[in-house]
Amino acid sequence: MGFGRPPNVESFSGKPPALGSFPLDHDGECKDFMKEYIKCVRANKNNNGACRDLSRAYLQCRMERGLMTPDDMKNLGYQDADEKKAASPASASPKAS
Repeated sequence: MGFGRPPNVESFSGKPPALGSFPLDHDGECKDFMKEYIKCVRANKNNNGACRDLSRAYLQCRMERGLMTPDDMKNLGYQDADEKKAASPASASPKAS
């Protein structure tokens, strides 16, 4: 009998998270994005709304590197950012020369 653990732990079967896996970033591939976001939140007295662009960039980094399941940014709460991007085509990424 194991003290402090529920009976039949061996038969326990977990279920995956609702949005797929979210592995840790062991290689620090998106660490710079995360640091900038944390710095922004601290500078804005924990007002994460002021740092939405940075949190979006962090999530995009994770999706591009396979650290989370790719999803539409609208599903992650960034529909307003998609509307801004569509409204201002001049803000698209710079063209290579």
